[in-house]
Parts: sequence; C-alpha cells; structure tokens
Amino acid sequence: MAINLNPYINWRGQAREAMEFYQSVLGGELTVMTFADMGGTAMGVAESEVDWVMHSALSVSPSVLLMGADHPSHVPGEPQTQQVSISGPAEDGDTLRAWWEGLTDGATVMQPLEPAPWGDSFGMLKDKYGVDWLVNIAGAPQG
Repeated sequence: MAINLNPYINWRGQAREAMEFYQSVLGGELTVMTFADMGGTAMGVAESEVDWVMHSALSVSPSVLLMGADHPSHVPGEPQTQQVSISGPAEDGDTLRAWWEGLTDGATVMQPLEPAPWGDSFGMLKDKYGVDWLVNIAGAPQG
C-alpha cells in the first residue's frame, strides 16, 4: 500500500504568492481557487479578501502534493505555525539539494543542509513566508 501525506499550509493573504514561489522552486502544476470563485462575500468573506486563496494545490509528482490557503479574518484565530518536512533517498539528493537552494531565497537558515551525525544530510530553514522546512537526504547505503 502506498500512502502519501500532503502538507496543508495556511497564511493570511500570502497564499497565492507563496504557492507560486513554491512552484518556481519545486516545479509541478498549481491550481488555485479563490473565495470569489466560491461566493465571496456571501460566504462571510470581507470584500478586501475575496481574491484570497480558498484552496490551492501544487502537484509536483504522484507522491508530492503541497496544498495551501488563506485564513480569512472572519474565521477566529490565527493561522497555525507551519512546518513541512521533506526526506528522500540518497539517489534523489540532487533534486532535494536544488529544492533546498530554491527555498533559501529570502529565508533564515537555522541549520545549513550538511552531513549530520546520523549519516544523512539535514537542514532547517524558515522561508520568507514564515514556513519552517526540514530537509533530510538519506546517506549513501553502507555495504
């Protein structure tokens, strides 16, 4: 059985810009639905927020789907702190390193992507949209 977990990130007014940035880094096909597409102010969304993203999906591959939306002001609370973890085998290291490099644009790197004590390469950053990313690349198989 193949199971995929798909991160869903929330912002307040930055979803379109963030998801377009992630598409520029990760590639894939992006679909976006706004609150206006679904009734806008009739849903209780402020006029100034009807063009915000109600739902977006970035399909990078059959196993990588990143989703996101804006958290309109009429919904109580703040968007949750977001964290996305990406891990892959050594043979996908070039792709994962390229994604890491793209994500560092405007980011605060908390842990550079470098060899870790457990044998993998590991890095952590907070991107320019406030999302924490953890990237882990498995070490080369021993044998």
